[in-house]
Amino acid sequence: MGVRFGYTILYVPDVVATVSFYEAAFGLRRRFVHESDLYAEMETGQTALAFASETMAELNGFAIRANRKGDLAAGFEIALVCSAPHEAYHKAVAAGAAPVKPPEEKPWGQVVGYVRDLNGCLVELCSELPA
Repeated sequence: MGVRFGYTILYVPDVVATVSFYEAAFGLRRRFVHESDLYAEMETGQTALAFASETMAELNGFAIRANRKGDLAAGFEIALVCSAPHEAYHKAVAAGAAPVKPPEEKPWGQVVGYVRDLNGCLVELCSELPA
């Protein structure tokens, strides 16, 4: 049995608004938006970042804890590797991301900063790990 990581799906209240935000804040491109506006994927390389409407969880027969700006961030983060994390951080904040922690160099040599998206999801903006 072969297994590979295919995509991550974040359940959000408004798929189209989230796609537009990720385009403006992080420079990602939309790969696909279903005509129902209940599901979308962003172009992120081999593994897609996808968004599904919170109602899709219900349609799929399970419940979720909704992500909201005013709540404590959920126990996951989306990590976006950037060529210029400081620039990416400022662009994201200018586009409406909530600043969490400005980029700083970590002891292992990687530059890492954090914002929260319009739904309250934690997004790491980081450089490549040094070789």
